[in-house]
Amino acid sequence: MNAMQLGVAVWVTDRGVGIAELAPAVERAGLESLFLTEHTHVPVSRGDVIQDEFHDQDPRILDPFTALGAAAAVTSRLKLGTGVCIVAQHDPIILAKQVATIDHLSGGRFLFGVGAGWLVEEMRNHGVRPQLRWEMMREQILAMKQIWTQDEAEFHGEYVNFDPLWLWPKPVQHPYPPVLVGGSGPRSLRGAAEYSDGWAPIIGDEAEFRAQRTQLQRLCSEAGRDDLAVTAFLFELDEQLLACCAELGVTRCAVVAPTRDLTALQSFLDRYLAVAERVCR
Repeated sequence: MNAMQLGVAVWVTDRGVGIAELAPAVERAGLESLFLTEHTHVPVSRGDVIQDEFHDQDPRILDPFTALGAAAAVTSRLKLGTGVCIVAQHDPIILAKQVATIDHLSGGRFLFGVGAGWLVEEMRNHGVRPQLRWEMMREQILAMKQIWTQDEAEFHGEYVNFDPLWLWPKPVQHPYPPVLVGGSGPRSLRGAAEYSDGWAPIIGDEAEFRAQRTQLQRLCSEAGRDDLAVTAFLFELDEQLLACCAELGVTRCAVVAPTRDLTALQSFLDRYLAVAERVCR
């Protein structure tokens, strides 16, 4: 069994550590991956969101693709991912181009974490009917796979429809960067089993995670697929949850890291590596 890889997930904003300092610091620490989250905005009607300690910076998040392009320029080994991209809020042709561009700029280091989203007021401002977001995400991802793998790509679905088109560059990774479907609800698990290259849940409870993993394995078996690789996101550095992930063969864990200043980031990275040394040895 391969050792569990370690990464971080961060809120990169116009305050705190800049991406050009943050990404090299994570790479120097020896971690495998860096994931950036996404929200285009927070509607004023949802003031409760910014009262949450993990979402108080959501209105200030930089565009993840632009920031990852900067990260690609100042790193050479670090894998760079979205954690996660809210797919239904994007045009699939433009998003396919963004993903291929990041994979090109990074030399094939991009991890495409995707999700259906949870902030329904944000979705509505993008013209997305929240109840349709899973179906839209499915079609958009299937359409993007056509763009990434076909010289003359076309797609005709209920939510995505385009005639043959030319679009380069194609991704460096073959056939395309890993698509990691986030979420742990029934629809997300079904989507992961159907069209993903990996599952990317947020882990907060060990018993729930074990049950969800068992459910996903069953869905993959029913779909005639092997079990999926898992990228687990943790909001806190929890040694017990890290140990559970290692025990269950999780491919990588990405723990939310502080970005208010470099001192806080480095202190966190030191603690993270110390905990991982105990858990993963």
